[in-house]
Amino acid sequence: MLCFGVSNIQPTLAANVSGDLLKQAAIEIPVSLGNAANEIKFEPNNLEFVTGKRYNLRLTNPSQLKHYFTAKDFADSIWTQKVEAGKVEVKGAIHEVELKPGATAEWVFVPLKPGKYTLRCSVPGHTEAGMTGEITVNN
Repeated sequence: MLCFGVSNIQPTLAANVSGDLLKQAAIEIPVSLGNAANEIKFEPNNLEFVTGKRYNLRLTNPSQLKHYFTAKDFADSIWTQKVEAGKVEVKGAIHEVELKPGATAEWVFVPLKPGKYTLRCSVPGHTEAGMTGEITVNN
Protein backbone atom coordinates (compact mmCIF):
# COMPACT_ATOMS: atom_id res chain seq x y z
CA MET A 1 0.00 0.00 0.00
CA LEU A 2 1.17 3.53 -0.78
CA CYS A 3 0.01 6.87 0.64
CA PHE A 4 0.58 10.31 -0.86
CA GLY A 5 0.47 13.91 0.32
CA VAL A 6 -0.93 15.72 -2.72
CA SER A 7 -1.44 19.40 -3.44
CA ASN A 8 -2.40 21.33 -6.55
CA ILE A 9 0.19 21.48 -9.32
CA GLN A 10 1.46 24.92 -10.15
CA PRO A 11 0.23 25.57 -13.73
CA THR A 12 3.26 27.75 -14.56
CA LEU A 13 5.64 24.88 -13.76
CA ALA A 14 3.71 22.44 -15.93
CA ALA A 15 3.60 24.97 -18.77
CA ASN A 16 7.41 25.17 -18.74
CA VAL A 17 7.75 21.46 -19.56
CA SER A 18 7.66 21.00 -23.32
CA GLY A 19 6.08 18.05 -25.12
CA ASP A 20 9.53 17.11 -26.46
CA LEU A 21 10.79 16.57 -22.92
CA LEU A 22 7.98 14.11 -22.24
CA LYS A 23 9.15 12.07 -25.23
CA GLN A 24 12.63 11.86 -23.66
CA ALA A 25 13.36 8.47 -22.08
CA ALA A 26 13.34 8.79 -18.29
CA ILE A 27 16.65 8.10 -16.53
CA GLU A 28 15.97 5.31 -14.03
CA ILE A 29 17.26 5.78 -10.49
CA PRO A 30 16.60 2.92 -8.02
CA VAL A 31 16.26 3.83 -4.33
CA SER A 32 15.65 1.33 -1.55
CA LEU A 33 13.90 2.50 1.60
CA GLY A 34 15.37 0.17 4.18
CA ASN A 35 16.54 -3.33 3.30
CA ALA A 36 15.74 -6.99 3.98
CA ALA A 37 17.78 -6.80 7.23
CA ASN A 38 15.40 -4.01 8.40
CA GLU A 39 18.22 -1.45 8.52
CA ILE A 40 16.80 2.06 8.73
CA LYS A 41 18.49 3.82 5.80
CA PHE A 42 18.13 4.95 2.21
CA GLU A 43 20.22 3.08 -0.36
CA PRO A 44 21.68 5.22 -1.88
CA ASN A 45 21.30 8.18 0.46
CA ASN A 46 22.84 10.76 -1.91
CA LEU A 47 20.95 11.41 -5.13
CA GLU A 48 22.04 13.68 -7.96
CA PHE A 49 19.89 15.09 -10.76
CA VAL A 50 20.24 17.65 -13.56
CA THR A 51 17.64 20.32 -14.33
CA GLY A 52 15.61 19.72 -17.47
CA LYS A 53 16.16 15.95 -17.58
CA ARG A 54 13.36 13.43 -17.06
CA TYR A 55 13.82 10.86 -14.26
CA ASN A 56 12.04 7.77 -13.03
CA LEU A 57 12.76 7.32 -9.33
CA ARG A 58 12.06 3.62 -8.64
CA LEU A 59 11.28 3.36 -4.94
CA THR A 60 11.20 -0.03 -3.19
CA ASN A 61 10.74 -1.06 0.42
CA PRO A 62 12.12 -4.58 0.98
CA SER A 63 11.96 -4.21 4.79
CA GLN A 64 9.25 -5.22 7.27
CA LEU A 65 8.81 -1.56 8.33
CA LYS A 66 6.97 1.25 6.59
CA HIS A 67 9.13 4.15 5.38
CA TYR A 68 8.58 7.62 3.97
CA PHE A 69 10.49 9.36 1.18
CA THR A 70 10.15 12.93 2.45
CA ALA A 71 11.89 15.82 0.65
CA LYS A 72 9.36 18.67 0.55
CA ASP A 73 11.73 21.41 -0.68
CA PHE A 74 12.96 19.09 -3.45
CA ALA A 75 9.38 18.17 -4.36
CA ASP A 76 8.54 21.88 -4.59
CA SER A 77 11.42 22.39 -7.06
CA ILE A 78 10.40 19.72 -9.59
CA TRP A 79 7.59 19.09 -12.05
CA THR A 80 5.99 15.73 -11.29
CA GLN A 81 4.63 13.96 -14.33
CA LYS A 82 3.22 11.08 -12.25
CA VAL A 83 3.66 8.71 -9.35
CA GLU A 84 2.63 5.16 -10.17
CA ALA A 85 2.00 2.35 -7.70
CA GLY A 86 0.20 -0.81 -8.66
CA LYS A 87 -2.66 0.15 -10.92
CA VAL A 88 -2.88 3.69 -9.55
CA GLU A 89 -1.30 6.74 -11.19
CA VAL A 90 -1.25 10.03 -9.26
CA LYS A 91 -0.56 13.31 -11.06
CA GLY A 92 0.25 16.73 -9.65
CA ALA A 93 2.51 17.92 -6.88
CA ILE A 94 3.68 15.19 -4.50
CA HIS A 95 5.41 16.08 -1.23
CA GLU A 96 5.84 12.75 0.48
CA VAL A 97 5.59 9.08 -0.50
CA GLU A 98 4.92 6.35 2.06
CA LEU A 99 5.92 2.80 1.19
CA LYS A 100 4.47 0.00 3.26
CA PRO A 101 6.55 -3.21 3.66
CA GLY A 102 7.17 -4.80 0.25
CA ALA A 103 5.74 -1.82 -1.68
CA THR A 104 7.15 -0.31 -4.88
CA ALA A 105 6.44 2.96 -6.67
CA GLU A 106 7.74 4.96 -9.61
CA TRP A 107 8.00 8.75 -9.41
CA VAL A 108 8.53 10.36 -12.85
CA PHE A 109 9.63 13.99 -12.69
CA VAL A 110 11.75 16.78 -14.15
CA PRO A 111 13.93 18.92 -11.83
CA LEU A 112 13.39 22.63 -12.47
CA LYS A 113 15.51 24.37 -9.82
CA PRO A 114 19.12 23.62 -8.84
CA GLY A 115 20.00 23.25 -5.17
CA LYS A 116 20.72 20.89 -2.28
CA TYR A 117 17.74 19.32 -0.55
CA THR A 118 17.28 17.24 2.57
CA LEU A 119 15.85 13.72 2.32
CA ARG A 120 14.48 11.94 5.38
CA CYS A 121 12.08 9.28 6.55
CA SER A 122 9.42 10.97 8.67
CA VAL A 123 8.34 7.81 10.53
CA PRO A 124 8.91 8.66 14.22
CA GLY A 125 12.47 7.73 15.20
CA HIS A 126 13.71 6.94 11.68
CA THR A 127 15.32 10.34 10.97
CA GLU A 128 17.03 10.17 14.38
CA ALA A 129 18.23 6.62 13.58
CA GLY A 130 20.00 7.97 10.48
CA MET A 131 17.45 7.49 7.71
CA THR A 132 18.46 10.71 6.00
CA GLY A 133 20.10 11.75 2.78
CA GLU A 134 20.80 14.59 0.42
CA ILE A 135 19.42 15.37 -3.02
CA THR A 136 21.51 17.61 -5.30
CA VAL A 137 20.12 19.19 -8.45
CA ASN A 138 22.67 20.72 -10.83
CA ASN A 139 22.19 22.83 -13.97
